[in-house]
Order: sequence, then structure tokens, then C-alpha cells
Amino acid sequence: MSLKHPQDLIGEEDEIIFSLPKIYFELQEALNDPDKTFQDLGDIISFDPALSARLLKIVNSPFYGFPSKIETISHAISIIGRDQLTNMALATLIIYQFRGIPNSLFNMEKFWRHSMACGVVARSIAEFRSEKNVERFYLAGILHDIGRLVIFKKEPSLARDAFYRSREQKENIYLSERELMGFDHADVGRELLKAWKLPPRLVEAVGCHHQPQTAKEFPVDAAIIHTADYIVHVLKAGSDADFSEPQLYSKSWETIGLSPDDFEFMKDKVIQQYQGIVGMFFDDS
Repeated sequence: MSLKHPQDLIGEEDEIIFSLPKIYFELQEALNDPDKTFQDLGDIISFDPALSARLLKIVNSPFYGFPSKIETISHAISIIGRDQLTNMALATLIIYQFRGIPNSLFNMEKFWRHSMACGVVARSIAEFRSEKNVERFYLAGILHDIGRLVIFKKEPSLARDAFYRSREQKENIYLSERELMGFDHADVGRELLKAWKLPPRLVEAVGCHHQPQTAKEFPVDAAIIHTADYIVHVLKAGSDADFSEPQLYSKSWETIGLSPDDFEFMKDKVIQQYQGIVGMFFDDS
């Protein structure tokens, strides 16, 4: 395949990669219908028993820390919110949809552990900032590196070359990708999320997560994901494909309105939440 643009990697022939689960669109349709109730949304999610069970495990975990047990999806929606639970459902669906993709170059479980850690840190930063719908930051963290999976799936030889160049040159993988392709996995992730018709602020946060200063509409969202990714690399949570020290954009802390000390204040809670949520995804079959 001759590559000129990241769009060249986005096609419709591979349903595992390029199609979102049907249930997500059913949820979106219900969200846009003012006559739909929490029970209606709960019924849609409950139609997928595995998804229902996973979501209930999450909302009853230290990730939320609710004082009493939540036993139904409709109850969870009434507490967390319609949009927030939908974003959490999408993150959960995507993780399970992509988990089974084999790859010989890097450990897929570590890849998802890193992505989950980024989601947890991004959500915690957003919560600290009192952002609305903090689950969108969890979702952006989960998806921030998804373009790497597309590259591995569509152009495994280029992915392999970028991986080895990154290791040999001790440079970030996105720089190696740019040298070889003229674009990187963040660009590919942006195009995939556009093809999925996900919200523009989510698209930009993923597309600019290595260079948040290039974000035009949602610079704070991009800076939060960038900073979360940096923190996760420093904490060494997940990915085993890092051959260089991560570089944090100099104005990141200023842009998100936090300081490293603020993160130190919430670090123990973040680690506890990360360990809990990773356990739910990787301790079951």
C-alpha cells in the first residue's frame, strides 16, 4: 500500500477495527430521544449481559467509591449520568473488541494496561478540575494510542520498522512513525475516530495527544490527555514499547491549571483506581 495520508489506513473492510459495536449507536439514538428514560437506556445495555456485568463491576469498584451497592444499570445511569455511562460503555466495548488482536511486536495486554492507566489519570485530572462528564477523558485516555493498532493491522511491516527505529534511535515511537510515513499513530487515531463519528473534542484530544499545542478547538482536553500520557510513562504503567524518555510540552501544567504537586496529592488514589479497573478487565476471561 502506498501511504500519503493517515486516511489511507482507514477502510471499511475489517469489521473488527473499523466498526463500532451496534449497541453504541443504539445508545446514541436513545440519548438523542427526549422521551427515552433511564430504564430505556438500561434495557439497551442489559441486552448485552457481559457489558452489563462489566459496567456494574466498574461502578461498584473503588473507581467510583459509592457507599452503597448499585445493582441495576438504570440505577447506575441515574447516579453517574446518561452521557457518562455511555462513554464508559464505549470504552469497555472497544477494549474487549480489540483485546483479541494478536501482535508479535508488543504485548497487547501491556498496551491496554497503559491505555487504561492513561484513562484513569486523565479522568482524575478532569475530576480535580471539576470538568463536566469526566468519563469523556477516561474514554480519550483509553483511545489515545488506538492508531497504533490500526497501523499494526494494516501495515505491519511499517509498524515493525517504526518499532525497531524507535528502539535503535532511542526516540519516541511517534517520531519514528513520522520519519517513515510522514504521519503518526495520533493522526491515524484522529481519522479513525472521525470515521466512527465520535465528538470533535474527543477526536482532537486523541489526534493532538503528542503535540497539545497544535489543538485549535479543545486545547485543554488535548493537554490533559498529553499530561496523563506523560504521567503514565513516568509511572511505567503498561506499555513495553518505550525506548526514550517522554517529553512533556512545557506549558502543559499551565494549560490544565494544575501543578505536579497537585498530582502527587491524588497519586495514591489514582494508583488504587488503576489497579482495581485493570484487575476487572484482565482477571476475568
